[in-house]
Amino acid sequence: MMKKKRVLTIDIMRGLTLFLMLFVNDLYAPGVPVWLTHRPADFDGMGLADWVFPGFLFMVGMAVPFAVQSRLKRGDTTFKIVLHIIIRVTSLLIIGVLMMNVHRLNPELTGISKNLWAILMYLTVFLIWNQYDGVKYPVVLKGIGVLGLLVLVFLFRSGSPDDSGWLVTGWWGILGLIGWGYLVTAMVYLLVKDKLLLTGLIWLFFVGLNIISQLEIIDYPDLVETVFGVILAGNIPSLVMAGLFFSLILRKLSQSDTKRFVLTGTILGLLVLISGFILRHWFIVSKIQGTPSWSMICTGISILLFIILFLLIDIQGYVKWTTVFKPAGQNSLTTYLAPDILYYLIWMTGVPVLFYKQSGHSIVVVTGSLVWAFAMIGFAAFLSKKGIRLKL
Repeated sequence: MMKKKRVLTIDIMRGLTLFLMLFVNDLYAPGVPVWLTHRPADFDGMGLADWVFPGFLFMVGMAVPFAVQSRLKRGDTTFKIVLHIIIRVTSLLIIGVLMMNVHRLNPELTGISKNLWAILMYLTVFLIWNQYDGVKYPVVLKGIGVLGLLVLVFLFRSGSPDDSGWLVTGWWGILGLIGWGYLVTAMVYLLVKDKLLLTGLIWLFFVGLNIISQLEIIDYPDLVETVFGVILAGNIPSLVMAGLFFSLILRKLSQSDTKRFVLTGTILGLLVLISGFILRHWFIVSKIQGTPSWSMICTGISILLFIILFLLIDIQGYVKWTTVFKPAGQNSLTTYLAPDILYYLIWMTGVPVLFYKQSGHSIVVVTGSLVWAFAMIGFAAFLSKKGIRLKL
């Protein structure tokens, strides 16, 4: 039996999807080619931006068995792993909801500007969830972060003086969606471990749940829908579960029979892609609506892209070009959140760093966003070297 080695493609593809998330999130300006952007909710089709997030969710699922097995090898009990999962999910939900609510803030009612509130909120998040290596009293810094966050949450007000509001869970934000998908997938893996067939059936169950949700066959109580709506909608869990299923195939075949893995993955990717186009006869391809056709097409793309990268990186050894993406894949949360602090600082100070957005020329706008994305993964790598590294 060949000794198992780390599959570099997992880190690289995760870093690549993060890079593309930063890129497409920065693209919203006049003159951007529509094929790069999110398509409207009622549009039957997708752009690059409509694949990037499900691509990342797929990679979240792929990482689950490696992470769980690593903890088991270190001697963690199942109870300890479940506790870790719950804490991680809760953290993602909290941060996701806070990020989602920033745009709802009423500065007059809150007594602080939207940009400043957001900056302080992100700073407290970094204080609370930073991985303090070599720091003598991390609990003090975490305590300051918790106290500061509680004050910001207490001050938060939305709406108008006649009808003020507070934080809402809404759609839970990007990190919240990741949290719900991760919760389902991690718990499934703890229950069924490496049983491929059973994992595949559970993945298909969530695909079916996605179809049922789109057909509006079941009417859930408001409280259930509010709390567990992401799971009941099926599309987010199905995307992460697909990553888990494919990861199990990778773990079984990549070390002993790479040719069989590549062939199996290619066939699976094509079948899933085709199934998405078949489902398109009943459901439009729409990220915003979370249709099953969209999720299956995105999953098929993710599988095929992974196979291509696996052949280039882990089989052929073309790794030099991956250097820029690897730190982002290994430090994903910092890479995703740190740029937002800079955004709000730029908007608050008015410094024309994002000047390319006003050019009106697609080449300038797209190039500027590419430079920004590269700069942000470099910024996150710099923060990591300085001991600023989020870990949930």
